[in-house]
This record gives sequence, C-alpha cells and structure tokens, in this order.
Amino acid sequence: MRAEEVLATPQEGIRMKRFHVHVSVDDLAGSIRFYTSIFGVGPAVEKSDYAKWMLEDPRINFAISNRGGKAGVNHLGLQVDSADELAALRAQVARADIAADDEPAAQCCYAVSDKYWIEDPQGVAWETFHTLGDIPVFGNDATPRAEAAPAACCTPKDAATKCCA
Repeated sequence: MRAEEVLATPQEGIRMKRFHVHVSVDDLAGSIRFYTSIFGVGPAVEKSDYAKWMLEDPRINFAISNRGGKAGVNHLGLQVDSADELAALRAQVARADIAADDEPAAQCCYAVSDKYWIEDPQGVAWETFHTLGDIPVFGNDATPRAEAAPAACCTPKDAATKCCA
C-alpha cells in the first residue's frame, strides 16, 4: 500500500488521543524549571531521573529523562486510551508494510504499557502505546540509573534494523 492510500483511508473510530515527546536532557532540574515555565504547570510525574507533563492544551505527554542518553529528542509517539485503539493503529501500520516491534506489557518510564515501535524514514523512533498502570522503577528491573545501560528502555530493541522506507 502506498503512503497516499494510507493517508486517504478514512480513519473512522480512530482518534489520536495524545501526542508524545520524550527528550533526553543533561540537567534534569534545570530542564524541569524550564519546561514548567513554558507549560505554566509542574510535572505530573517527577522522579530523580525523569519527569512527565500530561498537558491538556495542547494535548501532549511530554517527558524528559536523564539516564545517560545523548541530549535531544529521544523519540516521538502517540498515546491511546484503549487496547482497541492500539490494535487499530497497529493494523494501519501493518497495512502500510511498516516494520514494527511489538512490546506487550513493556515496563518503562515508571509505567507498564502495551506498545509497538516503528521508525520513520529518517530513523526517528515512534512509540505507540496504551498505558496500563504505574510501576515504582524506571524500566523493567530495579537496576539503579548509574548501573543501567543508556537507553535500556524507551527505544526500539532493534533500532538499527528497522526501516520504514
């Protein structure tokens, strides 16, 4: 299926709920002050290595983390409100012949979510997810930040092999 056909297909019942941006930062405290000033509200979640704003205007899930990754945009994504919405978007990706990495019950960013990852033609990682609940640690184990490998979660597992062209 060509991109024009995917874009022209009516998306009845599919509504993008919340745009997601995750930025890796060098100075978490300074970044929290900066983004709190920009958004006019403090983070909904604030940890020693992570902060997240759940904004309504614009509807965005904006997260920052300081976990050893290169500073800058870590990934983009779409957060949906139901398993049905996630399945519909995943089917849309499959119809477009875009390689995807499915991660059911993934534990990342202090949450457990069903998700899948794709990469755009430029190599930017895109996460589409449905959050199922909160967890007390950043990733899928209790490894302290200093011991964790950079980008151990919140990136596609096989980023180098993904291709959307």
